[in-house]
Amino acid sequence: MNFNTVRIVLVGTTHPGNIGSAARAMKTMGFQRLVLVSPKIFPDLKAREMAAGADDILENAIVVDSLDKALEGAQLVLAMSARPRHLSLPGFTPADGAQFLMGFDDSVEIAILFGREHAGLTNDELMRCQYHIQIPSDPLFKSLNLAQSVQIMTYELRMRLLNPEAQVTMNQEGALATTDDMERFHVHLNQVLTAIQFLKVKNPGRVPNRLRRLFNRVNLEKTEVNMLRGMLTHIQRVLKLKDSGENE
Repeated sequence: MNFNTVRIVLVGTTHPGNIGSAARAMKTMGFQRLVLVSPKIFPDLKAREMAAGADDILENAIVVDSLDKALEGAQLVLAMSARPRHLSLPGFTPADGAQFLMGFDDSVEIAILFGREHAGLTNDELMRCQYHIQIPSDPLFKSLNLAQSVQIMTYELRMRLLNPEAQVTMNQEGALATTDDMERFHVHLNQVLTAIQFLKVKNPGRVPNRLRRLFNRVNLEKTEVNMLRGMLTHIQRVLKLKDSGENE
């Protein structure tokens, strides 16, 4: 499977805005091939408005008057349908379906069918498919917008094709603190917390261990430990100044 061998087929779309939104969803995930079966209104200004820049998808969309024409040359056909039809089609979630498609050669032509906004695909249309994909939405409210369904499926396909990494990361800038660094920090922290009477000298309780667990989860860098100890040192200096002022 690759981006160029997948066609998104919208059957009997009523609202042109949904076609535009579906085109936008496709383009954000890198898919280009849109096939429209007997759309009620297309082309239309509303479709272009909702495409939000995915005009090339609309301009290159293939409009046909039958499902037969939409599926010409397709070797694998999958149906997106929210309602169980009690038909003997092997079923997938979008993620599992995308993973399944990854097992096919790049030359295999794949068509993914999406039905009408108000009624989905007919049983006859479903029987033209080898597989059924169902989005595991809340059983009490399965009403996903057409473009949302397209977005979910194309997103899962993209994840399998590219296995991308997030562009936003928590970068580690410096070396991690050593266990010695952390031990000195905890001794220092306990001294300060005792000085401000947050900890009791004779019975500190569980607080020191809980603080230790908290900071251990963070994986502090050496510079961060130094910064924290600098703050603690400053607190100690302020406390000494306060004591010296009160003693005068």
